Amino acid sequence: MMIQEILVFITFLIAVGFLVKKFFWKSPKKATGSESACGKSDCGCH
Repeated sequence: MMIQEILVFITFLIAVGFLVKKFFWKSPKKATGSESACGKSDCGCH
C-alpha cells in the first residue's frame, strides 16, 4: 500500500469514529447545580 492510501484509510476511520460518537454514543447530560443550560427548568428542547 502506498502512503497516500494509508492516509486516506486513517482519515476515513477518524471520520467514521466521529460520526459514531456524535450520533450513536449517548452520554448522560450534565446539569450544573440547580440550573441547566435551558434555565431553571429543563424543557427537554435539546
